[in-house]
Amino acid sequence: MEPDESDSIAPLDESLQFMPFDDKEQWYWKMRSIYRVPAHLTALNREAYQPRVVSFGPYHHGKDHLLPMEEHKHRAVRHILKRSKKPMERFFESLWEVAWDLKESYDALDLKWKASSGEGVAPQFLKLMMTDGCFMLEILRFWANEVDDYAPNDPIFSDQGSIYVMSGTWQDMLMLENQLPMLVLDRLVAVESDGKKDNESVNRFILKFCSPSKGITWMGKCLHVLDVVRNSMLMEPKKKDEVKREDSREIIQLASATELSEHGIKFKRSNTDSIKDISFAGGALTLPKISVDDSNMSIFFNLTAFEYLHAGNDYEVIMSYIYCMDQIINKGQDVALLRSQGIIVNCSESDEAVAKKFNSLGKVVTIKVGRSLGDVLEKVNKYYNKRRNMWRANLIHTYFRNPWVALSLIAAVFLFALTAIQTVYSVLGYYK
Repeated sequence: MEPDESDSIAPLDESLQFMPFDDKEQWYWKMRSIYRVPAHLTALNREAYQPRVVSFGPYHHGKDHLLPMEEHKHRAVRHILKRSKKPMERFFESLWEVAWDLKESYDALDLKWKASSGEGVAPQFLKLMMTDGCFMLEILRFWANEVDDYAPNDPIFSDQGSIYVMSGTWQDMLMLENQLPMLVLDRLVAVESDGKKDNESVNRFILKFCSPSKGITWMGKCLHVLDVVRNSMLMEPKKKDEVKREDSREIIQLASATELSEHGIKFKRSNTDSIKDISFAGGALTLPKISVDDSNMSIFFNLTAFEYLHAGNDYEVIMSYIYCMDQIINKGQDVALLRSQGIIVNCSESDEAVAKKFNSLGKVVTIKVGRSLGDVLEKVNKYYNKRRNMWRANLIHTYFRNPWVALSLIAAVFLFALTAIQTVYSVLGYYK
């Protein structure tokens, strides 16, 4: 019996009903900010994208190993309701007003979170936003010493709880698939404070958590916690007559740090921690300091995945930085050189391990670099290829890589010098 043609067409027809028309496509995709990381990226480092302690949002909700944290989320909701002296309905009403925006922030939402009509959201989706949003707010506030109404032996919101749980929770909060739209946090804070606190209040909590030493006072509109952290990493002092150019260049090859050093290029630590603060002048490549451990590398994996999936202007800065570091770091000796200049703080087991981490990250970046960084890399290559620097490198490679060859060269030079001196004295004696 042949299948009914109408049965095969029906599912396609239903899915097409909810696709945007051409004139709305740009606006439709602009709403997306929280993505499922594709398989070809997760295959490189699956653990970097999978939460270990807590789920935020729908993608990992209900997984067995994350269920123990659900009890603590409900306690956070109770504390916020008690502190604000407002009924839960007020918070739900505020979230309901922006329910469609919240839903459209996710690029791959399961049907169980959507209304049966396909247009709206299911009640459990708003309940999830409320519960997870309150828990995230309480974590940020606790870390900023803004809450003190929890029991001193609370398993999460206490000094001991922070030691065993908070570090893992913070790492989970910075995973791309584990984000909540910033709109959730802003709405909860607005209801709680009767509109007295602006959107920057949440940004300030996040900045106290991730970069307390930078002194950033204003961040602007951000998409979620990961986006706040990303923007904080890009901030740098404004330069005079700076022209913003957002186009990009094709791939630019760069030698390793060790090879660059052999060609007379020095390495200096920049005055800021902004990953955009990369420059080259006077034979010195200036780079920002970076601490390398498993937690930081997990953040960079998620930041690069975010830039890879979130199309838009100025959204390849992290990938450009990773591309640069991957180019100059091939082996442990490259890491050792950068570490000696204070550019890399190695919190991993070895320099070789750090090199492998950057090389692994380098596999997820695009083949283009930003225009400003491209200019820097071209200056480095131009200096690298100068004839005198090539001769210097050849001399180092030929005579100074092997200590016995180096000693032989030094001995030969010394012997030549003695011979020359003896010859001079003989000639002088002859004339006298």
